[in-house]
Amino acid sequence: MTNQLETFCRETAQEKDLMLMTHVVCGYPSFEENWRMLELMDENGADIVELQFPFSEPSADGPLFVKANQAAVEAGVTVHDCLSFMKKASERFSFKILMMGYLNTAWKMGYEKFTDALVEAGATGFILPDLPVEECEELHALAETKGLAPIMLMTPTTPTERLHKIAATAKGLIYVVARKGVTGTKTQMSTALEDFLSRCKEATDLPLAVGFGVSSKEDTDFLKGKADMAIVGTASLRAWEKGGEDELETFLKNLK
Repeated sequence: MTNQLETFCRETAQEKDLMLMTHVVCGYPSFEENWRMLELMDENGADIVELQFPFSEPSADGPLFVKANQAAVEAGVTVHDCLSFMKKASERFSFKILMMGYLNTAWKMGYEKFTDALVEAGATGFILPDLPVEECEELHALAETKGLAPIMLMTPTTPTERLHKIAATAKGLIYVVARKGVTGTKTQMSTALEDFLSRCKEATDLPLAVGFGVSSKEDTDFLKGKADMAIVGTASLRAWEKGGEDELETFLKNLK
C-alpha cells in the first residue's frame, strides 16, 4: 500500500528538481524561536520538517545537536510539549512533519500510544535512527495500519544485502546518510556518494533523501538529478545561532 508521505514526495518531485527537508530541535533555544524557524522554513520552500524530540543521549547527532538536546532536556521540555507543538505546527503549515527522536521515547510510551499520539499531532512519519531493522517489525506494522511512514536510514558502510533488508521495512522515503559519523560535519560531495546512491537505488524505489553535512547551494546542486531530497539540519541551526532569523532566512534563500 502506498504511504501518504510517499505519495506526497512523488507528487512534489514532479514539480521540483530537489525537495528540501529541514530540522528543528523542539524547545531549543525555545518554542517561540522554533516557531519563527518554521515560519522561515515554510516561506523558503521546506517540503518536510523533522521535529526532534529532545533526548539525553542523541547518539546519531553531532556536537551542536547534542548541545541543543541537552539544553532542551535541562529546560524541562517533555514529550507532551513536543506533541503539542507538533499539533500546532501541523495545523498551521503546509509542509509535512516527521517526528525525529530515539527509540526510548516510543518504547517508554508504548508503541500503540506513541503511534496514536503522532497521528493525533499530525505527523506523517517518524525517524528513529537507533531502531535496528531486526527489531522494527512490531512498530512498523502498527505504524502502517495508521498511515505513518517509518523512515529507515541507509549508510555508506551498510552491505548491499542489508540495504535490501532495510528497504523492505521502510515506507515514505529513505534517509540516506551521506557519510560515516554523526551529524554536523561537512560532507564532501563526491563520486563515492554517487556510487552509494546507486547502491541505494538498486535496493529501493522509494524517494531518497540525503542528509548529514548538506549545508550549501553547491551541495544541493550536486544532489539534483541524483537524489530526490536534501536534508539540511545542523546548518540551519548554526545559521540561527550565528544571527537569528535574518541569518537563517539568508541561509535558506541561498540554498536555492
